[in-house]
Amino acid sequence: MTFSSRRKLLKMGLCGFGALALTTIPKALTAQPSRTTKTLTFNADDIGILNFALLLEELEAAFYLSVVKSGKITNPRELDYMRALGIHEGEHVKFLRSVLGSDATFNTRDLNFNQAGLAGVLTDRTTILNTALTLEDVGVHAYNGAGTSLKNPTYLLAAGSIVSVEARHAAGVRGLVGRPATESDSDRIIKDPNLVPELNPFKGRAYDELYTPKQIVAIVSSFQLLNNPINGALVA
Repeated sequence: MTFSSRRKLLKMGLCGFGALALTTIPKALTAQPSRTTKTLTFNADDIGILNFALLLEELEAAFYLSVVKSGKITNPRELDYMRALGIHEGEHVKFLRSVLGSDATFNTRDLNFNQAGLAGVLTDRTTILNTALTLEDVGVHAYNGAGTSLKNPTYLLAAGSIVSVEARHAAGVRGLVGRPATESDSDRIIKDPNLVPELNPFKGRAYDELYTPKQIVAIVSSFQLLNNPINGALVA
């Protein structure tokens, strides 16, 4: 599926919530995969929210490391930026794991990455940068959306310290593809009729829309990056 057609499906609400998929990732990121595919369950509580954030960071880190290895980004400036983003996302993974400690519900090696899925987003420069832009924009929407439900001040601080970096990432990628630094309504995947009103009371102002975890799963699923089934009250 092309990037443009994927976005059309999402805008039309036809994208399912099936398995996500990722592909072969550098060994520095993934240990030897498990024989069975672990189901990732996210409860509707602080631990579930932070584990969900961890999953998004794992996916971003895997994507950027694979971009660097792909050889499809040949412009030195763009390659340096992709490399920097990968380092940042890897640090976010380490940070969230340090905050969660034993409450982390999955290990990196539990993620079952699918080779075909990642290959599809690494076909050329345009696809790579558009995928990066979507992932970063979605990251901002995801942290803002889930952050409203966090009760633990330590977890809220952790999420808040990451979301601002994700926003800077998105602005940087937008610069690479020649788009405005902020996301326009035409670029936004979740359109106004599908926004949850309770999460978006300030719509129409200088404001980042908030997405629900279920909406985030739908968007990330469209890239077919991860084979692990995802369930739990948080994403129901």
